[in-house]
Amino acid sequence: MDTSVRIQLEEIEKETLSPYATLSVNTKGRLRDEEQCDIRPVFQRDRDRILHSKSFRRLKDKTQVFLTPEGDHYRTRLTHTLEVSQNARTIAKALRLNEDLVEAIALGHDLGHTPFGHCGEAVLNDILPNGFEHCKQSLRVVELLERHGKGLNLTKEVRDGILNHRTSGKPFTMEGKVVRISDKIAYINHDVDDAISAKLIKEEDLPIDIREALGMDVRERINTLISDIIDQSHNKPEIIQSEKIKDAMNNLRKWLFANLYKNTKATSEESKAQDLVYKLYDYFFKNPEKLTEEYKNLIARGESKEQVVADYIAGMTDDYAIFTFEKLFVPVGWKIQYAMSE
Repeated sequence: MDTSVRIQLEEIEKETLSPYATLSVNTKGRLRDEEQCDIRPVFQRDRDRILHSKSFRRLKDKTQVFLTPEGDHYRTRLTHTLEVSQNARTIAKALRLNEDLVEAIALGHDLGHTPFGHCGEAVLNDILPNGFEHCKQSLRVVELLERHGKGLNLTKEVRDGILNHRTSGKPFTMEGKVVRISDKIAYINHDVDDAISAKLIKEEDLPIDIREALGMDVRERINTLISDIIDQSHNKPEIIQSEKIKDAMNNLRKWLFANLYKNTKATSEESKAQDLVYKLYDYFFKNPEKLTEEYKNLIARGESKEQVVADYIAGMTDDYAIFTFEKLFVPVGWKIQYAMSE
């Protein structure tokens, strides 16, 4: 073969993608230069690095909204991530944007989330002198914490999309903008779905004007939101929603904050989870020698102890945080082994 598979794929991008898409050959590069892969363009390679990372695997045991739910069908941080990725890829394909870039950003956007969801994030934000935001921590994961302090060395486009995936973010690629809106579409819809499954709300509790604008069930609402973005953004250099749909989506988000995210049944265990995170932070800050080697090495390299302890706790799954807390603070009984004599 005269040319590598990668080069052929890059040529296909040039021929088929929108003029507003981010071509792999036009990447702004990595933090550290490295040889190109013969098979995969740069954004596909980034996607694979994220998919194979330890922090990605840990998402399966991190809270999305409901702490320690009883049942197998509630979303975790991992299933949320996959739903964001699917929404984003659907939009990107329809608009002829770079699906590899979209998927890499989507799969990496929540790698820095703490155990116990946003209530765990709130604790670290309260403790750290410069605060804590999961979007910044996600960037820190891929730039430094993965691979024992080496990071994943992702492209600037992916790192920018990860950092700017929140509503207030301003990603510089169209693909990053797709992920930013896809994140919101995913969580406002799957959180409704989970809340209905948990019998915290009923479908009929949603304001009728929102249901009439977006759809009468979760499936219809997702379809409406994605279709509207595709229709409004076709052949345009921005990701756009119609005013009617945008207002309805924002009103649904506000309704969720007022009626679900602050619901006492949904948040009944949050104070316990927050106390746990406070105690873990205090313990490891006072006893940094108890950190694992890779985190002790970060302190030795000059990283602040406050940040490294936060890194360690943010990387924990819900179950591991509970296990560590019990190991450190909950007394356990001991047994005398009696020798049996004949």
